[in-house]
Amino acid sequence: MSFRSNHSHSALLATLRDRAGELTSQTLALRGRAATGVIGGVVLGALTFGSALGAVASAEAAPASGAAKARQAAPAAAPEKADKYAKSATTQQVIKLAEKQVGITEGQGGETKFHDWYIKSNAAKLTAARDGGSVSEYKGAQWCNMFVSWLGAKAGLKGMGADAYTVAHAEWFKKTGRWGQKAKPGAVVFFAWNGGGISGIEHVGMVVKDNGDGTITTIEGNTDNAVKEKVRDKSTVAGYGYPDYRS
Repeated sequence: MSFRSNHSHSALLATLRDRAGELTSQTLALRGRAATGVIGGVVLGALTFGSALGAVASAEAAPASGAAKARQAAPAAAPEKADKYAKSATTQQVIKLAEKQVGITEGQGGETKFHDWYIKSNAAKLTAARDGGSVSEYKGAQWCNMFVSWLGAKAGLKGMGADAYTVAHAEWFKKTGRWGQKAKPGAVVFFAWNGGGISGIEHVGMVVKDNGDGTITTIEGNTDNAVKEKVRDKSTVAGYGYPDYRS
């Protein structure tokens, strides 16, 4: 599933409570009178105190995938230094690396080694700053995108990027000319269960093969709280990201 920080939401609620005590006979606008922010995927701009409260209530019920409609996603972070391979790996090397992770399950608090790696990575600092959150919020968070980012980092893949938020990662692939609709072994596959293109993406994995019957075999993290091999219908795919593999 997709992950996005709720830090900005909590910060705005605290600000609104502080400002409430300062209201007298007139309604004051939020600080700066044109404060703009993102709350759970809903944009606030030039809101009065009363309308801001209404927006907060609406935001609490809004799905996380709506964040992409609120603002254009920033690029994913650059890949981490390779852990095992000196240069970008081959497709089969990365698929084998993914297959070795099958069966890994969440531990206490929903934690995995993929969380541990991501939290310590430079990518976490960049994406937390982009989303207005903190690195600590990645603990126990949805981790499907951390899993594919881990694969890229461990294999030293070029053109892979790293992110915890599926929509932002897909946007990065598109902006860097690495986005398409063809299933290829080793491609990063983004799923939008209910359609909606990139903005509707909710999950991500890696393609093992195109089965030639309208389905693909994948390896995915955060699937029933584990890394699993799955067979997915192509109709659920929003698109594919293509890292650079060594031939």
